[in-house]
Amino acid sequence: MADSFVTYLSDNNRQAMIDLLNSRLADTVDLTLAVKQAHWNIKGPSFIGIHELLDEVADRLRESADTMAERCVVLGGQAKGTTQTVASETSLSAYPEEAQNQVIHVDALTERFKQLGRSLADAIQDAAEAGDEETADLFTEVSRTIDKDAWFIGAHNDHGTDAP
Repeated sequence: MADSFVTYLSDNNRQAMIDLLNSRLADTVDLTLAVKQAHWNIKGPSFIGIHELLDEVADRLRESADTMAERCVVLGGQAKGTTQTVASETSLSAYPEEAQNQVIHVDALTERFKQLGRSLADAIQDAAEAGDEETADLFTEVSRTIDKDAWFIGAHNDHGTDAP
């Protein structure tokens, strides 16, 4: 392990956090690529609204990935975000790359955002248990953004109800 700028964690806990950060980094990069796949190919009555939203979402995902990658390095590790690593390490379901229909894209993205949200909730707890409140806080921040973007995207297929 390279030099760490964090002195309050044991080597084992630092390595565990680096591994955890890299796992969520792989998922986040994968989700970013899925969002761009939908952005490029989506068709439907809400095309322009969703198309523009997905660009904003991709920007937020890239920012989250950057934050996780930098935390890996601060902890003395190596950020692993190549396409080869992401393809082999992501825990997200494969994206339906032939999809064009707005409903299919929105449902596929919403499900993947929920998958990442569940993984982030577990990561928050794991980081807290390891005594790394800073990494737990980072995951909490990313989790809030993921949950909000799941809502922004998923609401396009939410038909709601008018029942009291």
